[in-house]
Amino acid sequence: MRIHIATDHAGLEFSRTLQAHLINGGHEVVDHGPTGYDPLDDYPAFCINAALAVARDQAAGVRTLGVVFGGSGNGEQIAANKVEGIRAALVWSMDTALLARQHNDANVISIGARQHTVEEAIRYIDAFIAEPFSGDERHVRRIGQLAEYERTGDIAGKGVDVDGSTGRVVEAPAE
Repeated sequence: MRIHIATDHAGLEFSRTLQAHLINGGHEVVDHGPTGYDPLDDYPAFCINAALAVARDQAAGVRTLGVVFGGSGNGEQIAANKVEGIRAALVWSMDTALLARQHNDANVISIGARQHTVEEAIRYIDAFIAEPFSGDERHVRRIGQLAEYERTGDIAGKGVDVDGSTGRVVEAPAE
């Protein structure tokens, strides 16, 4: 499988370890940066480039996934999710790694390099890569709704608040 990787300075050393692990596991690894340590680097372009590559590969029928990480993994996940067709999941446990694939057909995993040991993160990534999407109808339907919103800004018949009229102010109950 082809694995696209991106990080920031907080995950640079982890990236090198992970790349060697994945290559030794028989995967093709594509590194989207950074190539050197810069404490002021900006992760968005690195993570967006990895996500764009995952989306392009998947559209071309290539078996591929992405791995992005930084200090917390939050910003990296947000950046990857800006790319159409990407479902990036922030993973912090074995359950979240497995469910991201089983239920969400996530195609990018995001991990906080400062939140986990290298060994933990590698276990989560290996599980994520190995786990198939369940294909259950409810999950397929929900993923389809997300893709529809991504393309159109609406989910037909589902009450997406396209005109700002569905919210309501909730007042505290009287004591």
